[in-house]
Amino acid sequence: MKNLITSWKNSKLSPPGHAALERFARRASQLAGLPDFDWNFEIEFTGDDLMIRRNRELLGHEGTTDVITFPYFSGNEDDRLLENEVAVDAVVNLDAALREGRKRKNSSYSREAALYIVHALLHSAGLDDLTPEDRRKMRRRERAVMAKLASEDLLPVFPEGSVLGNGR
Repeated sequence: MKNLITSWKNSKLSPPGHAALERFARRASQLAGLPDFDWNFEIEFTGDDLMIRRNRELLGHEGTTDVITFPYFSGNEDDRLLENEVAVDAVVNLDAALREGRKRKNSSYSREAALYIVHALLHSAGLDDLTPEDRRKMRRRERAVMAKLASEDLLPVFPEGSVLGNGR
């Protein structure tokens, strides 16, 4: 990964530092097994309202979700992305991360938000989670990547005390 391009569209939460987020995303992409040439990763950070619209517009699905991923790696050498093109495009729902982080044991907003990015990168590397067996494989890889990122002091990347206003 060469560049991380972010768009922050969640008014309830403050963004993390770009340099820390880029270090995290670069290492997570390596751990996910993505190609090692100069490609860009674009993430739009949203809340529920915008995620509902994105889910409908982009996938034809109703309701909200935690992350939407569009990988543009073809896997075909003849159809390889050009250097510096966006190869992974993700929409991350921070409201979902906030809810799930509060609800799940041994989790937090920061951990969930980071997990959604890892999940997007693993999808981009070819993993899926549509069947029970695929879901188990995805969860194992998520845990392994998150553990490695934590051991390398790349977590937490999202500030826990970042709720603005009355974003409860």
